[in-house]
Amino acid sequence: MRSFVRAAELGQFRHAADELGVTQQAVSKRIAALERELGVRLFTRTPRGVELTGDGLAFLPHARGVVAGADRAVAAVRPGARAPRIDVLGLRSAQAVLLHDYWRSHPGVDLDVVTLRVDDPRQVAAAVRAGDVDAAFRTVTDPAALPPEVRMVRAFDSPLQLLAGPRHPLASARTLTPSQLRGHRLRVPGIVPGSEWGEFYEQLADAFDLWVDATGPNFGTEVLLDTLADSADVATLVGARDRYLWPAGHDLRRIPIAGPVLAYPINLMLPRTGPHPGLRPVIRHFAGLPALTGPVWRPSWAG
Repeated sequence: MRSFVRAAELGQFRHAADELGVTQQAVSKRIAALERELGVRLFTRTPRGVELTGDGLAFLPHARGVVAGADRAVAAVRPGARAPRIDVLGLRSAQAVLLHDYWRSHPGVDLDVVTLRVDDPRQVAAAVRAGDVDAAFRTVTDPAALPPEVRMVRAFDSPLQLLAGPRHPLASARTLTPSQLRGHRLRVPGIVPGSEWGEFYEQLADAFDLWVDATGPNFGTEVLLDTLADSADVATLVGARDRYLWPAGHDLRRIPIAGPVLAYPINLMLPRTGPHPGLRPVIRHFAGLPALTGPVWRPSWAG
């Protein structure tokens, strides 16, 4: 089809062959095969080359559309010719917030931001390896479980804050230490066994003797915020850059934690070889973010 279109536009098989990087005989054979398939003649020969027949003239605009559609299909999946496809844990997560900051500060840059509905980071790594996504803000905490074709780079550390309602005993604090959280119920629904955040909260609870409550069903963020607004004994932990919205009447308080800062490390998984070229400026942007200051606690797999 491409040989037909270029021969029709250039008027000679030889010129079409030169442009397509094949022999003139190859172009002739391709067009002859196309004519046999269609059951019509597409060209007549002239002293100066070839001209389209009536059937060829009728066929040309459709053939151009097919070739253009094929080119668009290839461009849609070719790294560098399409926007990098990046997985974030959630569209309100710190990952998405900071990625949005990058996009706003780089006019003209395009991104394809997706959320894979997968809790197991090893499945996300498999998606990166297969090319389903170009990169993912996820962490495989066991290096032996990371496919050799995939690597991880540190993107940033997300400091945790306490989120509590106005009746909570810690609601009036300006800052808190981890030891001040001891004995308070920290409701964190939706912790999935085998997930990176499941391992994070397990190590956090062990390190500071905290009561991280993940029991019961997870009815979503809005229900959790309603619970916090009405509770005098339940709070939760959120990332400092995570985006949460609630009615003004909830009067929820976000309280920084320090001494040490509790940091959730965010990594970016990408192919070890041949990553999408659009990822380089994204990685540079995250590498340029200010580092956390003062004492910082991270889980054992942060390194």
